[in-house]
Amino acid sequence: MKTFHQPFSIILVLVSALSFSEPVFCQPTLKESFQEKFLVGAALSRARITGWDSSENTLLEQQFNTITPGNSMKWERIHPQPGKYNFKVADQFVALGEKHDLHLVAHTLIWHNQTPRWVFLDSDGNLTTRDTLLMRMQNHIHTIMGRYKGEIQSWDVVNEAINDDGTMRKSLWFQIIGEDYIEKAFQFAHEADPDAELIYNDFSLTGRTKREGTVRLVQSLQSKGIRIDAIGMQGHYDITSPQLKELEASIVSFSELGVKVMITELDVSVLPWPDLPPGAEVSSRFKYRPELDPYQDGLPDSVQIKLAERYASLFRVFVKHSDKITRVTFWGVDDGTSWKNNFPVRGRTDYALLFDREYQPKPAFDAVIQTVHTE
Repeated sequence: MKTFHQPFSIILVLVSALSFSEPVFCQPTLKESFQEKFLVGAALSRARITGWDSSENTLLEQQFNTITPGNSMKWERIHPQPGKYNFKVADQFVALGEKHDLHLVAHTLIWHNQTPRWVFLDSDGNLTTRDTLLMRMQNHIHTIMGRYKGEIQSWDVVNEAINDDGTMRKSLWFQIIGEDYIEKAFQFAHEADPDAELIYNDFSLTGRTKREGTVRLVQSLQSKGIRIDAIGMQGHYDITSPQLKELEASIVSFSELGVKVMITELDVSVLPWPDLPPGAEVSSRFKYRPELDPYQDGLPDSVQIKLAERYASLFRVFVKHSDKITRVTFWGVDDGTSWKNNFPVRGRTDYALLFDREYQPKPAFDAVIQTVHTE
């Protein structure tokens, strides 16, 4: 595989000189470039699902062949009250996918965050029983998956159940049901749609201890005959982490389990991480400080080059292991709507994706395309 060396400064000048109202696309596109390797997708916000403008619609049609709803199918949005479901946005998501012939990934059925408190409580406000919570889990999974059976191809069944040290997260799911809540979730999902692809999704899976904990989880499910089809490796990365050797080690380790590997929620932050090692624990929040938001007026060429080089190095790994990886999904479409503008510090200006705030391709886009065309 060739090493990537690109005159990014020239590209920067060309890209910054453009001022179009519609997206400007380099050819070939993402989905065309990687069609023999893996699917390339994007997560869509509620606003994007319900009200695409022409520029966004063109970007979707030309660049991606799979989509994921960012928040719209999480429990608090789709099942906010007992017995009350809100399928409006999810229905629009499915319709959008069918219109553009896209592979649909639903996110997420069981998670410790963005799940209403009533799910875990009895009528007196105390923690409910194992049997009641299992019944609620089964009803939730069967209702939602049953509605979209045959229309949504892939499901994030359980999200973020393992701590960085490889132990099980002591969520309310774990506390009330026990460690087998993950088995039950995958069992219920398989019952609801036997043909759907079932995924375990988590962040920081490049860490050795978390990787080992995930391997143990999958092996445990497999030993009990519980079907699991894939591991989704959340790609919330930055300019320097994770190390590529650790990324490769996790891809290989998970593939050796006989499951598919997917790179999910991919973005690369250029901003400093405050105080703690980088991660994606959504409860992490830090107070805004100007030194944590250095690029309010635009990204310097030097950082734009580093971002492009970082994306190129990541995609070289993905291409190298494309026999193991079936999908790469960006966590957003353009910089303006990336969650990294608000996480873990609200109100910052980040540049974490391949398209800028005007839907134009950045040098990182070109760098990614070249990883497959120069191998």
